[in-house]
Amino acid sequence: MNICMMSNTFTPHVGGVARSVESFTRAYRELGHQVLVVAPVFADMPKHEDNVIRVPAIQHYSGSDFSIRLSIPGFLKNALDNFRPHLIHSHHPFLLGGTALCEAAARRIPLIFTHHTMYEQYTHYVPGDSPPIRAFAIELATGYANLCDRVIAPSESVAGILQSRGVTTPIAAIPTGVDVGRFKAGDGASFRAKMGISRDAFIVGHVGRLAPEKNLNFLAAAVSAFMERTPRAHFLIIGSGPSETELRTCFQNAGLASRTHFAGSRDGTELIDAYHAMDIFAFASKSETQGMVLAEAMATGVPVIGLDAPGVREVIRDGENGRLIQGDDRNSFTQALEWFENLDPAMRENLSNSAWETAQAFSLKTTAARALSLYESILSASGPPPGANEDSSWSKSIRMLGAEWEVWANVAHAANIALATPFHESPSSRIEIFRSGTK
Repeated sequence: MNICMMSNTFTPHVGGVARSVESFTRAYRELGHQVLVVAPVFADMPKHEDNVIRVPAIQHYSGSDFSIRLSIPGFLKNALDNFRPHLIHSHHPFLLGGTALCEAAARRIPLIFTHHTMYEQYTHYVPGDSPPIRAFAIELATGYANLCDRVIAPSESVAGILQSRGVTTPIAAIPTGVDVGRFKAGDGASFRAKMGISRDAFIVGHVGRLAPEKNLNFLAAAVSAFMERTPRAHFLIIGSGPSETELRTCFQNAGLASRTHFAGSRDGTELIDAYHAMDIFAFASKSETQGMVLAEAMATGVPVIGLDAPGVREVIRDGENGRLIQGDDRNSFTQALEWFENLDPAMRENLSNSAWETAQAFSLKTTAARALSLYESILSASGPPPGANEDSSWSKSIRMLGAEWEVWANVAHAANIALATPFHESPSSRIEIFRSGTK
């Protein structure tokens, strides 16, 4: 197959969507498929990339580490003409997502959309964040999903949320896979030595972007309370982002700076070694659509303590491969860390083995095969795209204009709902009122 991936984030950006696109792209290519990635430019990106088209973009939008694409250059159409994709896989409902919709319509090929993100939980990056803005984000993504041929949700719980919001396009739950073989072996002792952490220290670890949507204030409070009661406890943080300074200040004020280690963003063998250096993985984010870093941690045999939330509950089995904490109870989270630290070696090994077994269900080989099977079923149902001589430039232009109209109609619809949402009201309740036709 010739598969075109269109994403607003891609390497070297560090984030779940970028890693998902990179992982699936690599897996598809290893299986003999052709993949063309279309993504914005980023700082420090590789000088030479095979089958990757970069489009102009604004760097570090609104203080974030995201890259926002500008107008689409003319060479993209020529590149797609030469590549001749069988389908387009969109990873966002806006910016390049709109381009994906238009190009798929013009070429009469299927459009698949992965709903990676609960966008309403990221609106703090937009000036004027408010309930109306969050309502706009929810409805924009829902409307876009209904313009696609198939939707992929990274977890069953997210699939349920999308259906409750009004997505009528068929949804398949397919998580991003983890290359479990790569994560099995690592040198945790050497990573501890690099960070100046003793062999007998108890390490609570965390991997992810350090950003407001990750619920890091909760995590810092729970972990610092544990560290105050446990003199041998250290906190190892892998990642970077706008919340790093605030996190550092939190642990400094608690007098725990010497036992808190900010290792920055790591990848490859360094990331794997970092996971192996941990005794337990702590995760408090409730904005995830799947627990990718949780599966990575478990692939190294590290159990996980996390808050019950979409994407997380599919990975953690309470008491078997970690602890799943209900509600936003910091004391319960701290007590779960203490519970694990006090376990005897045999119980810890059982949890570690169970964590590793859990990770096998999230192997990249398995999830890539499921995604490819979905592609094949869609292509079989839709039939082959017309040949170059069977489809005129005029008809392509008409279809592209129609798709552009749908894009802007969806934006206008989402804007109408946002304008009708009071600043004090939950976005979801206003959307339900509109759908039911009541006032």
